[in-house]
Amino acid sequence: MEENKTQGKYYYSIGEVADLFGVSTSMIRYWEKEFDVLRPRKNKKGNRLFTERDVRYVHVIYQLLKVKGYTLAGAKQALKERFSDYEERIILLETLDKTRSFLLDLDKALAEKQKGTPRG
Repeated sequence: MEENKTQGKYYYSIGEVADLFGVSTSMIRYWEKEFDVLRPRKNKKGNRLFTERDVRYVHVIYQLLKVKGYTLAGAKQALKERFSDYEERIILLETLDKTRSFLLDLDKALAEKQKGTPRG
């Protein structure tokens, strides 16, 4: 998942969520049908509105299926037995990504400041 893409928004479209994980919108809709935990809200037009928590669910599902190579049945069983463990790991990964991004931005700002400082 790309860093800081979900920071500060209340709802995300299915396209935004799909882009975050590099999957198709049809894949997200399929996961919604297969995994009971994934239930985004829908507006009057029927467009899906994903919350931060929904995005975290997608992240856990993505990690199990695409990164760890679980089967659909295996991922469902793992979520049923240990969802909170997976959710904690995802939150930790997101925190580490945000911290890394902050430190890289800080390093860049310090380097720019150092370039502009006259030496004497």
